[in-house]
Formats: sequence, C-alpha cells, structure tokens
Amino acid sequence: MNKKRGQQSIVFETLPVVTSTANIVGPMEGEGILTEFYDRILQDNLNNNDSWEQCESYMMEWAIKTALAKEGSTPENVDYILAGDLLNQLMSTHFALRNIGRPFLGMYGACSTLAESMLIGSTLIDGGFADKVVAAVSSHHDTAERQYRFPTELGVQRPLVSQWTVTGSGAVVISGNGNGPRITSATVGKIVDMGIKDPNAMGPAMAPAAADTLWQHLTDTGRSPTYYDMIYTGDLGAVGKALVIELFKERGIDLSSNYEDCGCMIFKEEQDSHAGASGCASSGVVFSGYIHRLLTTQKLRRILLIGTGSLHSTTSYQQKESIPCIAHAVAVEM
Repeated sequence: MNKKRGQQSIVFETLPVVTSTANIVGPMEGEGILTEFYDRILQDNLNNNDSWEQCESYMMEWAIKTALAKEGSTPENVDYILAGDLLNQLMSTHFALRNIGRPFLGMYGACSTLAESMLIGSTLIDGGFADKVVAAVSSHHDTAERQYRFPTELGVQRPLVSQWTVTGSGAVVISGNGNGPRITSATVGKIVDMGIKDPNAMGPAMAPAAADTLWQHLTDTGRSPTYYDMIYTGDLGAVGKALVIELFKERGIDLSSNYEDCGCMIFKEEQDSHAGASGCASSGVVFSGYIHRLLTTQKLRRILLIGTGSLHSTTSYQQKESIPCIAHAVAVEM
C-alpha cells in the first residue's frame, strides 16, 4: 500500500500508539498556566548540577526514563530513541543518551524537533522496523541564551517581540500496540524563508512555514481545519499565532475557534515572557502533559500538532543571513 498522500504527507496503516509521556520543567514554567500538567517542577535552573547544560541533559534523561516507567517499560525495551535539543551538536541530548545506552538517532529541527521525532518514529513503527521508540526533546532558557544571544548575567533588554525559551523536557513513548492516542498521519515540512533577519523575531519568521505545512496537510489529506478538535503550533508566540490566523483568513478560512499555539499556553502574562514561550520544550511539555491528558480523557479526540522551527545559527546570524524556517505536523487521534 502506498502510504504517501499528496505532496508531503503520510497516512499510517498500522497506527502507532502514544502509550506514555512524561515531562519536567523549570521553576518559572512551574509557576505558569499549566502547573497541574507537569510531572516534575525543578526548584531552580541548575538542580544541583555544575552547569545549565548539565541540568538540561539531566532533564531529558529523567523524562525518558519516567515516561517508560509509567507504562512499566525500561530502556531495554526500546528499539530506538529519537531526540534533540537546541545546542550545537545536540550537546545536551548526547550527554543524556550516553547514560541510557540504547540505539539513538539525533534529531535537529530546532523547535520542530518533537514533531519531527514523532513523525520519523511513527514511520519506523508503521514500517515494521521497530516495536517501541521514544521521541524526546529538551531546551533550557539559560543554555539557549548563552549560545544564541547573550549570557543572562548581562541583563540585556529584550524586545517585546522576543520569546522566553522554555526550561524543560518532554518524552513521548510510541509503540506498535497498546492503549492510548494513535498517530494517524503526518506531514513533512519544507524550508520557508521570508527574509526576516532578526533572531528575536522568531514567531514572525516561523509563521509562514507553519501556515504552509498546515495548508499542505489539509490539501494532501482532503481535510478541513474543523476535522480537528484543536490545531496546535509549537512556539510561534502571540505575534506568530496572529500571523497564521491572518494568513488563513486571506484564504477565506477562519482558524480562530480551534487553533492555539503552545508558546501562548505556558507563561502567565504577569511573568513577562513578552511574546510567549519558545524552545524545543515548548511543544514538548505541552503535548506530553496538557494535550496528552485531554486526549486520554477524551476531552479532545483529534488534534494536529505542528512543530515549528527557526533554523538559524549564531554563524548564519553573524553573516547577516535570513532565517530559514520549517514546520512538521503529526495528527493524533483517539
């Protein structure tokens, strides 16, 4: 059976099952909107580690092991782990995975990494190449600021369009059988670059990629936006979310009733995150906590998660390149 649909989408035949999830967040996230949906909240951003990077690795290792423990599994039961973070050479992920000792595929899609990992992991399951995989992501506000912008100790003023990188990690166990929401289809995104060069304006840079993937998903599958109870983008924040709504309004489609962005769901307004949350863990902790619980309690039955990624680097920024962006989508249904 040809499982490809349209230009960029896949419809799975042997539906992969999300059998377990787990997440862990930092103190600021723990004081935000979704407190009750986190498995663990750290007391500080170091958690007795010597560096923020070590703390990030710890969070990912903890999330993976906890997600497996929740379903009665251990790392030895996992065929492949697909995981990534924001740092150069996936540094946090590599140090986390050396302690787990399972076959590993390093994933980099910036903040779209969770959706990308779930997409590829589901393809491995549906193709008969694996019985159980784990998709995991992490980010840390202080590690990301140190790499991409300025050390937090400098106290550099942030523009209002900027977002706050989430400190946290989310892990998703995907199995060939079992109970839980099923991943029914997915859409692989393509690079969209609208010429934006400001690394603080990631929401506006990524919004066209999110809209492009969503439109392609609907075109390939023959679905309308109302097929889904909710459509979630990963970390566009308030500015990027508004742009996606506007881009679809130009096509005569109203997304306002069943569309939300994970970056708008994490921090309270008084926490001064400016335009919202960002980072791999933005969609990571929201999907593995809030969205997964609504699915398992059948308050939601069909959702589309669109991971959004800003693919610039410190080098490309210094060379005054624009920001290439991408978005990948996975449909999860009860």
